[in-house]
Amino acid sequence: MPTDPFRPSETLRDLYPESTVGGFTRYDGFVEFYTRVNALLDPSSTVLDFGAGRGLWMTEPLAEYSRNLRAFHERVARVVGIDVDDAVLKNAALAEAKVVAPGDPIPYPDASFDLVLADYVLEHVSAADAPGVAAEILRVLKPGGWLAARTPNKWGMIGLGARAVPNKLHTRFLHRLQPGRKDEDVFPVEYHMNTRRQLRRLFPAPSKVVVYGHTSEPTYFGQSKVAWRAAAFLGRLTPPALEPTLMIFVQKDPGA
Repeated sequence: MPTDPFRPSETLRDLYPESTVGGFTRYDGFVEFYTRVNALLDPSSTVLDFGAGRGLWMTEPLAEYSRNLRAFHERVARVVGIDVDDAVLKNAALAEAKVVAPGDPIPYPDASFDLVLADYVLEHVSAADAPGVAAEILRVLKPGGWLAARTPNKWGMIGLGARAVPNKLHTRFLHRLQPGRKDEDVFPVEYHMNTRRQLRRLFPAPSKVVVYGHTSEPTYFGQSKVAWRAAAFLGRLTPPALEPTLMIFVQKDPGA
């Protein structure tokens, strides 16, 4: 885990001066999402990290406040994780990790978890797998439990841009925008669980579906101040339905 204090980049400092106070901006999507996730947890909670990966948040530069928000495994009863990549086996935040092939059932019994976390994962689920993934998430949630997910909006700026680039060129394109991005952290995009309509179809009543859009700092565009200013300007003109990120909270029927 990084030991050096987090220092906002020059781009972040210049365009969002408040980032020098605590290390995050008033638009920070990470803080927004994980604040709400923490509000759903208590010391007795059991959590499934769906698509946990290698725990990138533990090694990348992150403000201490943000890192503490994400480190909820230190405050709940148990966090386990699954992923299609065996990198999940090295995730030190998990009490247990399992590798699961795309489309396979979640290897846990019914009603095992109070919360299922899917942070930037749903955009990688194929059309064929999406109904099964939704059904499996509901199956392993306890009655009244929550799915908490963050994912690009299919019709937002990031979603439209990602879908315009063929998957075989996706890694090369991201390297140009984000030179430090590692190949193992880039996955094909699908966008079959990334609209309000898709989510309400996949999680029908009596599930409770709460989805809202969010516009964060344009970190997707690397460190170019010109690109950030252009993206921020477009963001101010974007209607709520087209905001680039969807914050998704689905509650399983408490009476199920």
